[in-house]
Amino acid sequence: MALVSCNNISLSYENKIVMTNLSFHINKGDYCCIAGENGSGKSTLVKAILSLKTINSGSILFGDGLRRREIGYLPQQTVVQKDFPASVWEIVLSGCLNRKKINPFYTKEDKKRAADNMEKLGITHLKRECYRDLSGGQQQRVLLARALCATEKLLLLDEPMAGLDPIVTQELYELIEDLNKSGITVIMVTHDLPSAVKYATHILHLQNGEFYFGNTKDYIHSEVGRKFLGEIKCDHCGGEI
Repeated sequence: MALVSCNNISLSYENKIVMTNLSFHINKGDYCCIAGENGSGKSTLVKAILSLKTINSGSILFGDGLRRREIGYLPQQTVVQKDFPASVWEIVLSGCLNRKKINPFYTKEDKKRAADNMEKLGITHLKRECYRDLSGGQQQRVLLARALCATEKLLLLDEPMAGLDPIVTQELYELIEDLNKSGITVIMVTHDLPSAVKYATHILHLQNGEFYFGNTKDYIHSEVGRKFLGEIKCDHCGGEI
């Protein structure tokens, strides 16, 4: 069974149907980018997978023993969240809470997990720093470490590169690629199609209530892939595609 199976689901946002009969399957080890224009339902779909949004119809099923509380989630940041007055250590460690069920106390294993993930993402030296004093790229590394504390199987990332400069964006893409290669399945919402087709194994493209899902190579040669990637190239170079 696939790690995540979405079967003929329909979703609404603010009482407006944004997608119907959407079906796709994410297998263990996949790296799937969800692309599409604003309002196409990308973030709504991620929230549905997390049970933060009720689907109108269809089903979302998990395999390989995955439970929703064991999914690592990095949401879009708000201005208030960026100004959160907590230490890096407190934020990263809080990622263990969903896995703890009714036990409110952190164990030695929880603390080791948090420390290991901070080391993995190169932020151990920031342990005692206040989160709101960090740069945008550092904050995203902290939130990614927090998400890793919640999961060993699946990361859901909603526009993690938003607002970051090109160098930091590239570093974060490489970090996520390394995590995927280590065995963690990744589902990422993005507007950055050129990077999506560079790093992802699969593309889910949402547009006007319709969708395309397939491996990246097939997407690049599909009608929708050629159209959108061609428009991006043309916008960047101002010439022929």
